[in-house]
Amino acid sequence: MSKLLKKATSSIDVIPQGKFERYLLNENPFPSQAILNKDSTERKFNGSIYEPEIRSVEWEKMLTNFIKVPQNDLNHQRLGFILDSSYIGRGNGKTAFLLNLTKKINEEYCLDLSDNVNKCFAIYFQPESGGKTKSFDNFVDILFTAIIDSNIISNALAILRIEAISTLLNSSTFLESFTDENEIVAKFNNKDWFSSKERNEIFECSKTDIGKQILKNSHLQGISSDFPLYKEAHLVLTSIVTQKEFIEYFNSLKKGKDRMDFIFTDLVNVFLAAGFNGAYLFVDDFERIPDHQSAIQKKDFVTQLRTILYDGLYLNSKIGFYNIILALHAGVPRILQDAWGLSGLEQRVSLNPSIDNPRHMILFDKINEVHAIMLIQKYLSEYRTSDSGKPLSPFTEGAVRQIGLTAEFNAAKILQMAYNIIENAANDGIEEIDEPYIGSLTKQGAINIQSDTLPDSISTTKTVDLLNKSNQTD
Repeated sequence: MSKLLKKATSSIDVIPQGKFERYLLNENPFPSQAILNKDSTERKFNGSIYEPEIRSVEWEKMLTNFIKVPQNDLNHQRLGFILDSSYIGRGNGKTAFLLNLTKKINEEYCLDLSDNVNKCFAIYFQPESGGKTKSFDNFVDILFTAIIDSNIISNALAILRIEAISTLLNSSTFLESFTDENEIVAKFNNKDWFSSKERNEIFECSKTDIGKQILKNSHLQGISSDFPLYKEAHLVLTSIVTQKEFIEYFNSLKKGKDRMDFIFTDLVNVFLAAGFNGAYLFVDDFERIPDHQSAIQKKDFVTQLRTILYDGLYLNSKIGFYNIILALHAGVPRILQDAWGLSGLEQRVSLNPSIDNPRHMILFDKINEVHAIMLIQKYLSEYRTSDSGKPLSPFTEGAVRQIGLTAEFNAAKILQMAYNIIENAANDGIEEIDEPYIGSLTKQGAINIQSDTLPDSISTTKTVDLLNKSNQTD
């Protein structure tokens, strides 16, 4: 008989229940390790599962002291800190807070959050681990990588082109040909599309005319002839400028003053021309820098930080375009206090958390029992197959409190413990996870999370070769 019609002697007649189906979950909802990777496609690892109510106090302080303060107020906070209020160790939720704050700001460029007072974008980045970011030059390079990764230059270029074309045509009806903002940004940064028949059917403006109109913007007067936007306007044979040309231009500049001029003056002018009046730079795990610096390196770094924020001749120093927020663990102020004082920054922005309600400092307290319940409940809800009517199921409230106490109310440890506990419960056929069951697992040593198992950071950062990246996107 043909193999097409033959049947196996052992057939699958009963489909077994999924491992976590008994809990109305499609999988284990908790992360197996305390690492947040913003580039991961998995929700439980990239920080997108987030309960804002847990950090509502910190959120309100960020809104009041930073986001809602007009950028044209030259006394607005240009430097701030998110600081652990206790030596809880890593995993207190600062990374998740910053990632979601970055996302929220960029959704409407801060216009909704500031009642249209500010139009700002946000950039999240981390220094490299292992002492690779010791100098301010290294810091500037990593900042530029983060700017490129955010795609904000592409957005700014699209805005500049749209406004230039609208002026040349005395109309903006051409925008009706596009479905959404993503399509607009993509096509207005696409060299092939910009020279296509489709583009000519939507609007007829030469690349050179558009470029020259862009350069009429008051913020772009006097740019050098080697600046990418200048070439677009004056060199007929060149195509439109994209982020690739900005990467190549940055890489051609010498480390030090030339690159700092580009980041803190030239790019600021480009962003101002595109209608932004500020930006938030969220620097996570900032202690990676001073942890590996000598006393002299600390002083040099902090002095340069003061220069680009307050005292230098850079445009950013004059108007405070970039608002830098440093995420610090509790021990960092002690490490930096000497350099901070010698640089003069202590008089401007104190690192002392004992100051009464400092506007520039957002203290991160340990989460409490209520927060722990909210955290577990949020992760469970993201993986429910149907509503059980019991948002904490299969956990009891007492079980979650016990997890919180055992984990010292460290958010990362709580999630790791929850992963191990529900994994064991599913294997053991346990319907309800209560305090006695957790106690039995604890005695077996099945769920303990030691502090030294937490990695150098609860998020990961990869180094990007900008030149390589530009060649790949050509």
